[in-house]
Amino acid sequence: MLDVLTLVTGLAALALAAWCGFAAYRDQPTKDWHFIGMAVVSVLALAQLVVGIVQLARGEKPDQGTTIFVAYLIGAFACVPAAGFMSLAERTRWGSVTVAAGGVVLAVLEVRLFDIWGG
Repeated sequence: MLDVLTLVTGLAALALAAWCGFAAYRDQPTKDWHFIGMAVVSVLALAQLVVGIVQLARGEKPDQGTTIFVAYLIGAFACVPAAGFMSLAERTRWGSVTVAAGGVVLAVLEVRLFDIWGG
């Protein structure tokens, strides 16, 4: 895996979590600019998914198993979009809380992906 991409994705996810957490603190639902932030983080997760699959196709292997690595890659990619869709259903401060939680979950998944790969 690319360590820099993993770090940037994790930090962007934490920044999104802090931003949406602050919106929830101010009793605001997710706004359009929050969805732009979610799109940026999702593109980073997509890039990581592509890099991970390409590295697996080249014959590189994670230390803790390919199946669990691919499962974590897919989960990391789906985490923020799923939280974004759930925040559309809940147009209160709890929608912002949902996206903040999704950002924290993605950051944790990034740490776990780093461990699985052998970092």
